[in-house]
Amino acid sequence: MNRMWAIVERELRRFKRSPTLIVISMVFPLVQLVVLGYAFGGNVKHLKIAVVDQDGGVPAVRVRELAMAVAGGAQTFDTIPYSDQGQAVQDLRNGRINGVLTIPPEFSRRVLTKDDPHVALIEDNTDNFVSATLVGAASGLLSSFAPTGPMTRISPEPQLDVVEVYPYVPYVQYLLPGSITMSIFMMVMIGGGIIFIDDKARGLHEGYLVTPISKLELVAGFNVSGTIKAVLAGVSIMIVGSLVAGIPMALDPMRLLRLTVVIVVTAFALMFLIMVRVTDPLTPRAIFGVLNTLLYFPSGAVYPQQGFPKWMQLIAVVDPFTYAVHAFKNLLLKNTGLGAVTFDLFYLVAFSAVCMTAATMLFKRTL
Repeated sequence: MNRMWAIVERELRRFKRSPTLIVISMVFPLVQLVVLGYAFGGNVKHLKIAVVDQDGGVPAVRVRELAMAVAGGAQTFDTIPYSDQGQAVQDLRNGRINGVLTIPPEFSRRVLTKDDPHVALIEDNTDNFVSATLVGAASGLLSSFAPTGPMTRISPEPQLDVVEVYPYVPYVQYLLPGSITMSIFMMVMIGGGIIFIDDKARGLHEGYLVTPISKLELVAGFNVSGTIKAVLAGVSIMIVGSLVAGIPMALDPMRLLRLTVVIVVTAFALMFLIMVRVTDPLTPRAIFGVLNTLLYFPSGAVYPQQGFPKWMQLIAVVDPFTYAVHAFKNLLLKNTGLGAVTFDLFYLVAFSAVCMTAATMLFKRTL
């Protein structure tokens, strides 16, 4: 028993010397509870919907006023006036807005003569949660035009025509961009950061310290090697996942080239600078779970960010996963060009530069 308790005491002393591991092991379940609890099923609000009034009559003005009332009351969507429907649809395809509410010419005349008036809702149906919310809100908006008299063969009530820009997107395709991003993150952590910590724990890191190689070259070498592994993993998951999920034109060369550019930028951006100061090989395993929860779920990979509380939306603003997932959704589900993901690429490159600079400054050429 004494020998057994000696082992127990030794292990408890080792655990005591790792305060970071203690905190993470206790805080992580609470973080997971809070993040996952708010990451699913929230009320989707503040969607961006363009309003194109091609009529200008009194009933059309009433539709616009009702839309603004929804924006100010339930806040399901925010209205943005457009004069050009073509520009509105282009912004919809590029992901700048979520839908286009078009009031066609002759709408007011048809309302006043009770001659089957229609309003069109052009929606981005790549996100089923957002799509269903927009259709429900727009249908409720038009319900105020319901007639009070007897039913007629030609409906006097304005009808909503829903126009879906893209073919039906099943949920497995909706999850694919997040899965690609997660595969890149896992390979970066396992094939880059964790291996680096294990080398330090085994003493292999000492060999680098006796060479004239600079801190920047050391950090860049670890980053590039981890990036290459992550790119291979990301490309493999992208191709196989696209075929499994049934993405149209999955092997189109230009689409694959655009996706590979995003994968390379994402892989380099996700090399976390926190690993340069970690010495305990158990700590990165614990950090991995925390980062996975804090970065993956707020990114909008499984549920639209418009359904998150404010504090989670703030995390999403600085989360590199957010921009990687948005870029993959545009290229995979909408088949857009790189112009639609320019800001995403810019943010990921800037994030990489900041992390690279900070990692170089924090790296210590000492044992």
